[in-house]
Amino acid sequence: MKFTLITGASSGIGLCYAEQFAAKGENIIIVSNQRERNEEVAANLSQRFGVEVLPLYADLSQADSAEQIYEWCKEREIEVSTLVSNAGILQFGMFVNTKPTMADFITNLHCITPSKLCRLFGSDMCSRGEGRILIMSSMTAWTPYITVSYYAATKAYLKSFAQSLWYEFRPYNVTVTTVYPGAVDTPLYTLEEKHRKWLRAFGLMMRPEKMAKAGIRALERGRREAIPGLFTKVAVFACWLLPAHAILPILKIPAVKRLLARL
Repeated sequence: MKFTLITGASSGIGLCYAEQFAAKGENIIIVSNQRERNEEVAANLSQRFGVEVLPLYADLSQADSAEQIYEWCKEREIEVSTLVSNAGILQFGMFVNTKPTMADFITNLHCITPSKLCRLFGSDMCSRGEGRILIMSSMTAWTPYITVSYYAATKAYLKSFAQSLWYEFRPYNVTVTTVYPGAVDTPLYTLEEKHRKWLRAFGLMMRPEKMAKAGIRALERGRREAIPGLFTKVAVFACWLLPAHAILPILKIPAVKRLLARL
């Protein structure tokens, strides 16, 4: 039986992906490190959309999690026709103040596990001559960003990695779509609702439902990449146009220096 496997699908953008794929009649595998929440989401989606939804607990920050997910699917003779690598965490703060363990955690979550999932399930897709992979990167992948050093660097890895796969998998009728979102209104941002409302109103923050819709539309069209939202497109273009050292004058502004000193 064919399934769409979505990592980080118990909340945020991943949950929106799961809802929208289920609404299209696709069977879903909900993967995250929230066991009870996975089961709740699976039961809810199955009841609402009449599709089969399987919950799968996995700590994606562990280096061997991809192998465990793959074996779990093989044991149940599940064919993953669409892989959505969405799970992530927003690391924020000055680099010298981050925990040393963050390096292993975020690298496994954003780089190692997605790479292995693409290798394992992507190989099966190429053998079958069909399949779809969607990888969630970030607008921060386009230039170095202070205060999100780990996050931006790992998202830049996904940008390069996914583009390479697009070329390699294309002859096998397997598409690889990379999505570069800006700010999305999810629990990753600890903001008050009034601030969220203001950011959404001015187009600086996108609703997760709209984000997921844009990602699925790009995936279904076989596009190599998608940059949802006008503000995000402008920001990415500016990052591409300006050299990284253009940020140095901003860092010399007294108010900015005081803000960074508190992070």
